Formats: sequence, C-alpha cells, structure tokens
Amino acid sequence: MLVTSFSYTISISLHAYPIFDMQDDLNIKEITDHKDFPYDLLLLADETVAAINNYIFNSKVYTVLDQQQPIAVFCLYPHDTQTLEIKNIAVSVPHQNKGLGSRILHYIQKNYAKSYANLIVGTADCGIHQIRFYERNGFVPYGIRKNFFIDNYDQPIYENGQRLKDMVLLKYQSSGS
Repeated sequence: MLVTSFSYTISISLHAYPIFDMQDDLNIKEITDHKDFPYDLLLLADETVAAINNYIFNSKVYTVLDQQQPIAVFCLYPHDTQTLEIKNIAVSVPHQNKGLGSRILHYIQKNYAKSYANLIVGTADCGIHQIRFYERNGFVPYGIRKNFFIDNYDQPIYENGQRLKDMVLLKYQSSGS
C-alpha cells in the first residue's frame, strides 16, 4: 500500500453520535448487523459484492435515512490508529447532485478528524467526476495504487469508456493545513 505519512490539524470537537441529524428528516445511523448492509446502495460505488465483502466486515458502515428510508451509505475502514479510509460512499440516484455526498464528507471530516490524523479515499484514475468531487471537498491526490482494478477484480471494469486500471489516492486537507 502506498500510504504516506501526513498530518493535519482541524479545530473542531469530536462528537461520535450513532445517529446524527443533518436536518429535520435526515439521519445518519450506524449499521451493526451485517444482515442490514444495503448492498443495493453499496453497489452504486463498488462493482461487486465480493469486492465489498473484502472490506465491509472490518468497517464501520453507516446509512443515511430520509424519513426512515435509506438514501445513502458510507463505509469507514480503519487501517490503523492513524489512518481512516473511506472505502465506499454512495448516494441513491434520485438524491445525487443535491449536495448530500458533500454533506456526508463534511460529517466524516468533522467527526473523525480528532481520532485519525489521516483521512484517505481512493477512486479510479479515470473517474474524473469522483476526483473533482473529492478535491472540491478538501482532498488532494497523494499517490497511486498501480493496477488496483486489474489485480482486485476478476472481470474488467469500464468507466467513461476506459478500462479501470490504477487507483488514485486522495487525502483530506483541512483548511488549516
């Protein structure tokens, strides 16, 4: 793995809420029973159940509820005591392009910055929209996992007409860094 050391300082207090009200009818709730994992949503951000199962059982999994209906999911995988990786973040199609993904990232940044010095995420090198999304939300590229999508998936995966090969790694840069 090509994770380099970095640190950042962010001046917020840590509040680890199992349920976090983002507005009156929208909540984030941790899923503790693997039978409740919303694979339909998870598959919006990862290609196969097998790939998801490689990380999900060692991750904290949260769902975003709107009027008690799941509309988004995210998985946080602790590499060690210093590094937390966003392994999956997916928003249901009707709720995309409305700022929900950014709000989820801000929740993660606010609630985990004191516990983890490193907040990282990886996405396909040809995933231009995903890379721009993370950059708009304070992440900067810092490395590449060569041949990640070739080595970790049985079947070729295509996005934007290109075969996925390498994973771009991004790290969170707080405004104070």
